[in-house]
Amino acid sequence: MTTVLGFDFGTKSIGVAVGQAITGSASPLAALKARDGIPNWNAIQAIINEWQPDLIVVGLPLNMDGSEQAFTARAKKFGQRLHGRFGVEVCLQDERLTTADAKQRLFELGGFKKLQKGQIDSVSAVLIVESYFESSYH
Repeated sequence: MTTVLGFDFGTKSIGVAVGQAITGSASPLAALKARDGIPNWNAIQAIINEWQPDLIVVGLPLNMDGSEQAFTARAKKFGQRLHGRFGVEVCLQDERLTTADAKQRLFELGGFKKLQKGQIDSVSAVLIVESYFESSYH
């Protein structure tokens, strides 16, 4: 496995990142607009065509105690749809604290002006991919 696409699922915006298993790192791509959690599937198709991922990692929103929340099922369904539409293996990755970590990382890079919603979602996707790599290597 070499190339991984990461998705930070949201109802209005879906962050996207691409990662490389060799380096264990990821880079943000553009966040995609969504309507009540439904993305532009053609835009996702274009990203998949461009990056040819071996695996897709979808962030799994959980409560801090590890239990599922109402939004968990929606993220799982999004992952199932990705697999069904594109035939790429999908893995779910615990995403607790990724949004807070993304805000912190963006703030360190450039202060409040960097804290735009799309950037936060894409950096959250980076953190989801990187945490997947970290958990895979341990």
